[in-house]
Amino acid sequence: MSEISILDLQNLRHLIGGYDTSHCKMTEYANEAKDPEIKKLFEDAANSAMKNKQDLMKFL
Repeated sequence: MSEISILDLQNLRHLIGGYDTSHCKMTEYANEAKDPEIKKLFEDAANSAMKNKQDLMKFL
C-alpha cells in the first residue's frame, strides 16, 4: 500500500471518531429503549458503527 498523507490521516481520525461517537450514542439509546423493535434498531446501528470503525482502523 502506498503512503498515507497527513490529510488522509486527518480524515481517518475524523471518520473513526464519528463512528465511535455514533456507537456510544446508539448503545445508550438501545439501553434506554422500551420497545423491542426500536431497541433492536439501535443495537444494529451500534454494531454497524463499530464494524465501520474497526474497518477504518485497519488503514492505520
